[in-house]
Amino acid sequence: MYQYLGLEDTIAAIATPAGQGGIGIVRISGNEAIAKADMVLRLRGSKALADCKSHTVHHGWVIDAETKEIIDEVLVTLMRSPKSYTAEDVVEINGHGGMTVLRAVLQVVLNTGVRLAAPGEFTKRAFLHGRMDLTQAEAVIDIIHAKTESFLRQSHHQLKGELSIQLNEMREELIKLYTMTEALINFPEDSIDAQNRRQILNRIILQEDKMAKLLESSKSGRILKEGIRIVLCGKPNVGKSSLLNALLKEQRAIVTPIAGTTRDVLEESAQIKGIPIALVDTAGILEPRDLIEIEAVKRSQLYIKGADLVLLVLDHSRPLEEQDRLLMEQLKAVRVLVVVNKMDLGGQIDGSVPEAIFGQENVIKVSTLQSASIQELEARIVSLICKDINFDAHGVLVSNIRHVKALEAAQENLQGACRLMKENTSLEFISEELKAAVNQLDAITGRNIDEDLLDRIFSEFCIGK
Repeated sequence: MYQYLGLEDTIAAIATPAGQGGIGIVRISGNEAIAKADMVLRLRGSKALADCKSHTVHHGWVIDAETKEIIDEVLVTLMRSPKSYTAEDVVEINGHGGMTVLRAVLQVVLNTGVRLAAPGEFTKRAFLHGRMDLTQAEAVIDIIHAKTESFLRQSHHQLKGELSIQLNEMREELIKLYTMTEALINFPEDSIDAQNRRQILNRIILQEDKMAKLLESSKSGRILKEGIRIVLCGKPNVGKSSLLNALLKEQRAIVTPIAGTTRDVLEESAQIKGIPIALVDTAGILEPRDLIEIEAVKRSQLYIKGADLVLLVLDHSRPLEEQDRLLMEQLKAVRVLVVVNKMDLGGQIDGSVPEAIFGQENVIKVSTLQSASIQELEARIVSLICKDINFDAHGVLVSNIRHVKALEAAQENLQGACRLMKENTSLEFISEELKAAVNQLDAITGRNIDEDLLDRIFSEFCIGK
């Protein structure tokens, strides 16, 4: 059982991002949240927060208990247990959004004996009080870090408990199967015949199939969450920076007619068809002339090695040169889309060479001056990276690597149980495989999880959430 020694403490933290804004919030949660808030609040009408109904908002002032000075004019929201985010009494003090005034409000609250919350502690309390399971808690941080609307929608599905529902349905069926096998082990007079074994086997196979479908969704889930890395490479002055700007839809990279303008790696973020993309423009240098260019070449090679897709940019207006051929040879081992750029200029390139090396389907002709060709390039990028992957953000997707590892382990347990059933092995061994699979599912939802791992998960949250 997870031992959380600070659960009885009343905690507080600034719940809004650092910086200036219209409103800033100091959140207090715990058994003494209301009493501690009353020590620093003067509400309009001289009423006490303790006498107010839950889920109400009150106008007042935060007062320094020692000097009696007004710190800020505020609106105070009261949410009584258990109908609050943490399932504890929660008071949220909504004041002006400057960090100086928010820190001052927080300090007078802490001066009453309230403890400063640790990162993610409000959400941890929600989990420990049964307000949400661990997958829903992890969805909170996914919502905060979401890079695209597609992943934001998916995170909201997880926060609503849709992944948990599927996991719990599988868990309940596996527990039934485990209970059945244990009964047959403990009461051998109730012998199991071939037909019963086949029924148990079919039920195990059905759950293994459900796990396989969830794991299949992890391919699209990972891409929606983490995005893909696309590296642009090519010899100098083929239009890599112009292509980067066209994909970003803004002038981010410096573009000049001078070859070698980009002397270092430039990385920017974009969205293509709702998928987060890290676009990397590499230095178009093959023969470095100084220490700066040597380092630039090293970085370019490292980025190419770790890319999900490399866009090899060639110049349609110039014949292929030795540098082009050398790059094509070096890139044979990675996933490449050849982009023949500057189609608006006269053609001198021999397009059959890249087509012979990478395949005609992996060569596209574009002009960065024509938006239609850029849209075609975006569609080709998505089709290459996301081939055979379903990006239905309205369904349940697994995007968390911890969930993937646990599901893979549970699937392996069920596959082992199926194999043992087919081999007519003793039910004791099959029962152990079923029990192990249940434990893996429980690790995902938080019913059964290592304490250090739980602490590590919530430490990734910001303070105040």
